[in-house]
Amino acid sequence: MVKAMYKSTILCCLILLFTSVQLKAQNSLLPLGQEEYQMLDRLETRSGRFCDSLFLTTKPVTRKAEVSFLQEQRQNARYTGLSNIDLYNIHHAVSCSGECVADGNGAINSRHSWFNTFYTKEPDFINVNKPGFFLALNPVVGMQGNYDQDMKPGTSGISYAFGLALRSRIADRVGVFFNMSYNHEEPVSFVVAHADQAHALQGVRDEMNPAPGQYNYLQPDAGVDIALIKNHVNATVGYGKHFIGDGIRTLFLSDYSAPAPYLQLTTRIWKLNYQNLYMELVPQFTPADGMQRNHKYATMHHLSVNVTRWLNLGLFEAVVFDRVNHFEIGYMNPIILYRQTERALGSPDKVNLGFNFKAIAAHHLQFYGQFLLNEFTASQFFSNNGYWANKWGLQLGGKYFDAFTVKNLDLQAELNMVRPYTYTHYDSTANFTHYNQPLAHPLGGGFREFVATARYQPINNLFITVKTMYYEQGVDTGAANYGSDIFKDYDTRSQDFGVHMINGVKTSCALLNLNLTYRIKDNVFADAGVTNRNFMYQNNLYPSATSTYFYLGLRANLAHWDYTQY
Repeated sequence: MVKAMYKSTILCCLILLFTSVQLKAQNSLLPLGQEEYQMLDRLETRSGRFCDSLFLTTKPVTRKAEVSFLQEQRQNARYTGLSNIDLYNIHHAVSCSGECVADGNGAINSRHSWFNTFYTKEPDFINVNKPGFFLALNPVVGMQGNYDQDMKPGTSGISYAFGLALRSRIADRVGVFFNMSYNHEEPVSFVVAHADQAHALQGVRDEMNPAPGQYNYLQPDAGVDIALIKNHVNATVGYGKHFIGDGIRTLFLSDYSAPAPYLQLTTRIWKLNYQNLYMELVPQFTPADGMQRNHKYATMHHLSVNVTRWLNLGLFEAVVFDRVNHFEIGYMNPIILYRQTERALGSPDKVNLGFNFKAIAAHHLQFYGQFLLNEFTASQFFSNNGYWANKWGLQLGGKYFDAFTVKNLDLQAELNMVRPYTYTHYDSTANFTHYNQPLAHPLGGGFREFVATARYQPINNLFITVKTMYYEQGVDTGAANYGSDIFKDYDTRSQDFGVHMINGVKTSCALLNLNLTYRIKDNVFADAGVTNRNFMYQNNLYPSATSTYFYLGLRANLAHWDYTQY
């Protein structure tokens, strides 16, 4: 199984490694899910201007860009009014990527090393920093217990993971990062029900299901990074996830679905950041297909420009094409807006086009949004007749840092809506999915959603988060296709006109989560929380589903298991 999953990625990494002899590189990526992303977003807004070397819309970002930005913010702290907690967070974040400071030795020295060999540097189990070579090696370990009264019989609710995290710089030419963990997960009841229906566990690929409600799987995040043109153009070959957006959700590309092999080209010139992303994906399947999976492919481009010091604009383009086990070479074109390429190929592929913006104001406020367009017929749109093929999505959101003059209290709220059929295609291979999971918003299509968070750090190592979510979505009944299920071909749609945002039987879901996280030491956290979720059908067509669950966990170099996605 492991060989089948990773052989293409390993081959690409080796090719890039051996062709990099004359190149310069020293980058590794900051893994998604790290607490540092919230801090970076906060500090950029508090600074009052966008950083031309740190484009947070496209994640993951490089550790080098992170450290350079944080060092600048630390120098300007008294002018921007940062708190002592902010300075503490900066100090520890720089230490966790200490190889990226100017002298390569920014990690905090440990006061209690193990045998003068292990934890000589506070963040890392092994830290080797020699001329021409750097290596950091850390254990990945975690355990979380969930209590849910509706869990399947025979399950304990205990999830655990163990593995290895490595990052290295070799001769200032090659940057390597490798995170791999083996996971045994026993999710809460509504996540199990969703996984059973989708034949896939959220964010996971090639999971084994040894018993009802239990999943075993490997979770990889690895790659090789090479600077093709120093400080301007980087190539990264890897296996992992991406997130394009500034919100809690994204309509472009999220980290909700399973990891995938990819080639990423990142170009930074002046105030521009341009990303080309080529991915190998897995079309939808059923368990009857066995473990042998076909492949499909995607090409995505995102151009981000800091138009002014307070305004950032972006342009997004993506196509998932239905060439089973065959990459269309024409889609290697690195130029954004290649609709002409598509026409020249005589291709029926649909291109998703998107626009995003981000603006900061008064050193405390950030506003952001996305607009996604899959298909559009102007005459039908303005006739207001609910034409099915007007397929679009909209996101609008805002953030308030140090809200109401309370230091380190950050608020965020956003509205998302996606028309039915937006991410679908007449060929089920070319829909906007990967491994039976949506590539963008986890709800798929045909919904309105409001989601908000409040984050508060009252002392150096305590993080308090409250998250609330409410959405409405139309769902299918019987053999009908009302557009919310993006795995169905749109040629099976139930109607051509009268298709509204909520199409079909309306459902609603309300969720409230309280999470407490305490940082024991760098990259080691304890978590505790409670979540209440209430899912209902209109007119009680089917029974409602109410779930309240509690969790308690301990983790090192690992994100906690989060079940607040839908």
